[in-house]
Amino acid sequence: MTSIFHILFPPVADNLIRGPKLPAYVFAVIAVISMLRSLIHLLAPDGGAGKIAGMDLSVAGASGIVFAFALWGSAQLVYAIVQLLVAFRYRSLIPFMYLLLIVETLLRILVARMKPVTFAHTPPGAIGNWIILPVAAVMLLLSLR
Repeated sequence: MTSIFHILFPPVADNLIRGPKLPAYVFAVIAVISMLRSLIHLLAPDGGAGKIAGMDLSVAGASGIVFAFALWGSAQLVYAIVQLLVAFRYRSLIPFMYLLLIVETLLRILVARMKPVTFAHTPPGAIGNWIILPVAAVMLLLSLR
């Protein structure tokens, strides 16, 4: 029987789906959404800070906010490329990527609590965190079977 450790950290990264296929399909959708989200932050004139997140960009230092959002988009782009590679070429790493996604989402929630920001409305990412967390947890558990 394969241990959870060997499922999360396979000795060889291959394209085999071990266990149910649903986690792989869901992960592919998550990877595409990650790519779109990263491109919005990277390419939108306001980095998504104003029009999407609802931040007030009429304040001094707004260019720094836009810069930070675009910089975040560039980091998300790298992560999304890795997600897409795993989703379509190295599927044996999908359980590990779900674990990584859960940790990353929990860290975003933690940062939001540690460094609260006032938004004009609830940003999509704040809502998405509470959707992706249980989805990723269930898909991780399924992928460990």
